[in-house]
Amino acid sequence: MNKQEIKTRIQKLKKEIEYHRYLYHVLDRSEISQEALDSLKKELFDLESHYPEFLTKDSPSMRVSGRALDKFEKIAHSFPVLSLQDIFSIEEFYDWENRNKKITEGDYDYFCELKLDGLTIVLTYENGILKNAATRGDGKIGEDVTNNIRTIESVPLKLSDSKIRVPNKLTVRGEVVLTKSYFEKINKMRERDGLEPFANPRNIAAGSIRQLDPNVTRQRELIFFAYYFDEDLGQKTHMEEHEILQQFGFKISSHNEYCRDGKQVEQYLKKWEQKRKNLDYMTDGVVIIVNNLNLEKKLGSVGKTERWMIAYKFPAEQVTSKVQDIIFQVGRTGAITPVAVLEPRNLAGSVVRRATLHNFDEINRLDVRIGDTVILQKAGDVIPDIVEVLKRLRNGNERRIVAPRKCPSCGSLVTRKENEVNYYCSNKNCYAMQKESIIHFASKKAFNIEGLGQKIVEQLMEEGLLENFTDIFKLKREDLLPLERFADKSADNLILAIENSKTISLDRFIYALGIRHVGDETSSILAYRFGSLDKFLRATREDLESINDIGPKVSESIYEFLNNNKNKNLIQQLLNLGVKLISVKTKSQKLKGKVLVLTGTLNNWTRDNAKKIIRELGGKVSSSISKDVDYLVFGDEPGSKYDKAKKLGVQIISEKQFEELIRE
Repeated sequence: MNKQEIKTRIQKLKKEIEYHRYLYHVLDRSEISQEALDSLKKELFDLESHYPEFLTKDSPSMRVSGRALDKFEKIAHSFPVLSLQDIFSIEEFYDWENRNKKITEGDYDYFCELKLDGLTIVLTYENGILKNAATRGDGKIGEDVTNNIRTIESVPLKLSDSKIRVPNKLTVRGEVVLTKSYFEKINKMRERDGLEPFANPRNIAAGSIRQLDPNVTRQRELIFFAYYFDEDLGQKTHMEEHEILQQFGFKISSHNEYCRDGKQVEQYLKKWEQKRKNLDYMTDGVVIIVNNLNLEKKLGSVGKTERWMIAYKFPAEQVTSKVQDIIFQVGRTGAITPVAVLEPRNLAGSVVRRATLHNFDEINRLDVRIGDTVILQKAGDVIPDIVEVLKRLRNGNERRIVAPRKCPSCGSLVTRKENEVNYYCSNKNCYAMQKESIIHFASKKAFNIEGLGQKIVEQLMEEGLLENFTDIFKLKREDLLPLERFADKSADNLILAIENSKTISLDRFIYALGIRHVGDETSSILAYRFGSLDKFLRATREDLESINDIGPKVSESIYEFLNNNKNKNLIQQLLNLGVKLISVKTKSQKLKGKVLVLTGTLNNWTRDNAKKIIRELGGKVSSSISKDVDYLVFGDEPGSKYDKAKKLGVQIISEKQFEELIRE
């Protein structure tokens, strides 16, 4: 971008951030996630850092937070409630540490606190009695919410007697939060009453504190966590401040932790990236604080942020990026999928450079264009997905996406079948289709041939050694040795992996064939329904349509595949090349009619073995949570499925309870 484009981008970012900031901080509602807003702020911060000539006093990067609402009296804070600088990686933490050490030398140890996602409140005590409570407001003046704060049980109305002298005045900062469990409870009540559910616990906490009637606040199960005061009571460290606050009767988070050095900080961050999912309240990061108060005073503040503390943000579940281009990928069935090429972004622990747009109906629904700023998230925490286009950031140079007329791989004509959203390559011998078919055949859920990944498949196809998946079992050691990437050991390992893969269960074999619309779950349903390959190959339309879990579109696709002479020949070739099938059968009907979902890491079971035993007992395995699910089986570090199951009232069982359920 040239200077003028950068200036325009900064202006648009400021306007967009201010719009969402006003919704979030003033009106207590939001249109995008906090992670997405943080991502926009970081882009603005980075641009202004590189081009300081465009930094203005009205920039959101110069603002602390919201402004006081007119419906409350105003209170001036006795000390500025400054904001925190955000970092997003451990490397940025060490950069911050090194900058501080250049400013002032000393022994740097740290106190780490989970960054709670609630509403910041400042309490003022005079002679040990609560005088007033105020929101952060603009950092200098907040809203007087004393009457509402008095209703929160975790806020002491009078400071407890302790070994520490109660000062004439004490100003305490903390966070008001709402538990996830109460969030679910209140949303169920609202849905029952025909009201819109709240978006997140933070919105309820903020809305509760800003109620004119304290009785409404009293009904909400709010919690106040104290974490800071600025009076000198003889404390030498930030950790001692927490100890003093607890002696005065404040609730302190039990998950805060002293860290001797940067390595221990790093361990703390890694631990809570996963453990936070099990907390009953929301947290989006960790506040890292220089523990030594003498160093804290020397470091001071710069602009609107303190130098002595910083906020590490957990890997975001949503970020913003720009669409640089659109490319088209050809799958094993010939379906052409549009893929967005993005400006690289860190998302949920990995760098995202591309995101699928699925099909052109999805492109039209989102109205996404090349050059757009978009919100990304990981679908199921795995696949990057574009969920929204920020259209107000458009500058008029964005380009619409047009469906290709020719296959990007082989140049053949592209067709679109009636009543289908996808475009397809018309050439059944398309190189891309053959390649994806072979990769799918060798994948973990299919023949699971270790060492036969995408790059090796491409290399073997270019050498003329692979044309379709049956050629895998024709490979010889002497074919591989002359090739780049292959020495004696690697050639032997691949040949051995291919030989070991020849014995395969019927469900994995069906999945490996790559039948259109048939995934691993449908493959299992077919395998348990027919019991043997011979019966499956002789299935009629009526046989397939009689299976409850398979719709007409899928059954028609299977029937067409089984009655295609080319496919019949490929299957016979596999058998002639030594592929042996293990039949699968139901051992009992103990789980008949039951649908189970697995989430998290099981200690005594692999995911495949757990699915296998469920199917052998007549049950079904689903990959998603719905009201039709009977059990959610959870292991260590369960994901979002756990929360959704609780919300829908699905029965949640542990690994031990699962073992009791399947015990014969």
